[in-house]
Amino acid sequence: MKIVVIGGTGLIGTKLADRLLRKGHDVIRAAPSTGVNTITGEGLEKALSGAEIVIDVANSPSFEERQVLKFFEASGHNLLAAEVAAKARHHVALSVVGTDRLPECGYFRAKLAQENLIRASGIPYTILRATQFFEFIGGIVDTSADGQIVRLSPALIQPVSSEDVAAALADVTLGAPVNGIVELAGPERFSLDDFARKYLVATKDPRKVVADIHARYFGAELDDRSLTPGGNARLGSVRFEDWLAGLRK
Repeated sequence: MKIVVIGGTGLIGTKLADRLLRKGHDVIRAAPSTGVNTITGEGLEKALSGAEIVIDVANSPSFEERQVLKFFEASGHNLLAAEVAAKARHHVALSVVGTDRLPECGYFRAKLAQENLIRASGIPYTILRATQFFEFIGGIVDTSADGQIVRLSPALIQPVSSEDVAAALADVTLGAPVNGIVELAGPERFSLDDFARKYLVATKDPRKVVADIHARYFGAELDDRSLTPGGNARLGSVRFEDWLAGLRK
């Protein structure tokens, strides 16, 4: 089966494409570096020709509010139009748990706009909303740091490993479209500040994490429901401590 992975050279796309290749599928790793650009349309028609399934795990190169919205709207519009023309039978997209609960966050508003384009396209679809990846904690710390102090909300999160995200995406890709949302989270819940604290200790980073209920997460104040999944979420298997242990090797 021909499957096109948009963003196929990134963190998730690489792992996902490798999984699908091992299952014997014909996988196209679509990205600007491989000649496929969903913003300009370059290479899109050729890449999608004969494709049965298209998976969109591409991310905006900029997190600036206007630019991220422009990226997801333009990319989504061009990609979905090309899929309609190619008669793709399943569109799979990676999104974020809490996308519809944090309108103050420009990135989440952009992801919601992307999701709405998918729903309106008429293509059978599955949207996998995942929680924050373990791999993102370094960036979260850096954007929340003021010198040696890192201020973060004590709100609960349930982070997940990129390996578990790739595995879940492969699973929903090869299943029937649900025409709705599947949530994915890691096996454990932490407060966001403790998540960062564990990471800094493991990496021997001397910065100090301070819990602050008013600390903003990419523009939004959090509560315990902002970034945690509902009761029917799929759960990954990789524990944060095991992932940290891999960093120490």
